[in-house]
Amino acid sequence: MRVVFMGSPEFAVPTLRALAEAHDVALVVSQPDKPAGRGAQLTPPAVKVAAQALGLPVIQPASARNGELERALRESGAEVAIVVAYGKILPKAVLTALPRGCLNVHGSLLPRYRGAAPVQWAVINGDPTTGISIMQLDEGMDTGPVLLEREVAIGPDETSGELMARLAPIGASALIEAVGKLDALVATPQDNEDASHARMLTKADGAIDFALAPDLVAARIRGVDPWPGARAQLRGEVVKLFRARMTDGTAGQPAGTVIRIDKDGLHVASRGGVIAIREIQAPGRKRVTAAQFAAGRGVEVGDRFSMPSDG
Repeated sequence: MRVVFMGSPEFAVPTLRALAEAHDVALVVSQPDKPAGRGAQLTPPAVKVAAQALGLPVIQPASARNGELERALRESGAEVAIVVAYGKILPKAVLTALPRGCLNVHGSLLPRYRGAAPVQWAVINGDPTTGISIMQLDEGMDTGPVLLEREVAIGPDETSGELMARLAPIGASALIEAVGKLDALVATPQDNEDASHARMLTKADGAIDFALAPDLVAARIRGVDPWPGARAQLRGEVVKLFRARMTDGTAGQPAGTVIRIDKDGLHVASRGGVIAIREIQAPGRKRVTAAQFAAGRGVEVGDRFSMPSDG
């Protein structure tokens, strides 16, 4: 089948590569290059890099609403567009430009976690499972009918970055299956009453409040890894926290208090429980084990983490 692919970040790359092997990719559409890094150097999206390596034509329209994208789709001769984390809301003119419309690979079991950050919020909320939905795009925010789903268990120590990397090839496989039997699949409308929204994360979402329940603290630290990163203040500086795990036992000390330091990390009191922080990064330093951090910084039992002053 002749297709157009639309996507931008690394999460979309496995699906692009799978499509290029199984179908005729007429065109790849990605976001414009954006400044990145300390030098703010223009950097191409991961999908553009992958498409060029595959020898596929790429366009990067500045807008999805000025007619350029609609014309490109109509002129491509494709039957369907595959959309994976493209990063723009598509208007009706684009959604209907091709005979079979636009199919989307979404990182949740819809209607749960419609929106920009479904994988992150599944981890933050401590969900035991998530998955991939292949859906027909409509004009709403991830509201279209679902064609196929794949459920995936979330590991107890899994970060959102790790889960996203694991979901990407599962999404690619599910999409190839869906395209291969598109005529036989039944589009199932979503139940809007069960819908939830997964808004885009902000820097403030990385601020860690140890006054919350231990399972929520640990899940938050994993869910904001790699971005925006979990942050807390300790001994006057804001540090990044990684690899959190809820441990057995309770603590009588105030939330945020370091109650034990051992090879498993810094054990920190929270509301009704204890969190083990296994890796920490000081400003301008490398990420190290929590035990190494404590030894190098002179952190002791009784020291206390607090919310970062910068929010």
